[in-house]
Amino acid sequence: MHGVLNILKPPGMTSHDVVVQARRILGIKRIGHTGTLDPAAAGVLPLCVGRATRLVEFLQEQDKVYRGEITFGIATDTQDGTGTIIRETEDFDIAWEELVKASRRLQGAIEQLPPMTSAVRIKGERLYELARRGKEIARQPRLIHIFSWQFSPRQQSLTKNSRVMFDIHCSKGTYVRTAVHDIGELLGCGAYLSFLLRTRSGTFHLDDAITLEELARHRESCLLPMDASLDFPALVLPDKEADQIIHGAVVPVTTDSGGLIRVYGPRGFVGVGRIEGEGKTKYCRPIKVLANP
Repeated sequence: MHGVLNILKPPGMTSHDVVVQARRILGIKRIGHTGTLDPAAAGVLPLCVGRATRLVEFLQEQDKVYRGEITFGIATDTQDGTGTIIRETEDFDIAWEELVKASRRLQGAIEQLPPMTSAVRIKGERLYELARRGKEIARQPRLIHIFSWQFSPRQQSLTKNSRVMFDIHCSKGTYVRTAVHDIGELLGCGAYLSFLLRTRSGTFHLDDAITLEELARHRESCLLPMDASLDFPALVLPDKEADQIIHGAVVPVTTDSGGLIRVYGPRGFVGVGRIEGEGKTKYCRPIKVLANP
């Protein structure tokens, strides 16, 4: 049993909980998720099954799209609605244009400080484990990329408890609740993430996601092909060259592509390769072989 599942994670479950449920339903241990969703969040959570677990590293690199809600005038210690209020601002009136201006300062390639309640591991311990013991340690900011913010509905001004929906397109490793918190700090009123739904993860979309209940009913028929998860260019090789790739050999190719590619042979998907070389001298080097010899 090999392939990818586009699971709709419900709120209240950890990403690991979803993996455990999928293992129980399918009766297979080799399942892994491709990027953690906070327990309070819902949405697209791709799972790799069987040999497809070897593709997790590529899926983790893909960008994400979220729909969320910001509540203004309140800051929490977790930067979302699950935490304790640490600051409230009563009297403020912020123009809509100021919100848009603040979001533009948090767009493009920026550095972001992981929250203490995140799953980032430092010296062998998760930050949230330290936070539960009341500890806060120095963290290194991480480079992320926020491609766009969109807000709705437009409001005349923002005051205490104003709520605004947003859509954000961002790179892997982005903490949306931290981005929301940072907007509140830029505006001087404080803010927290009061709702979050992942609507896209790489090639997987919310409209096509299935619930765990649907997985239990239909089981392995829900599996998508392993290559459905990849957005690299495709390279189709003749039988001889495809067989060489399967056995780990580097083969000369004619292609305009460069970098990572999906490799196919007469019998279908072979795996992930990398195009090396320049001009007329190019080679395909196998990176992850998924086909059987």
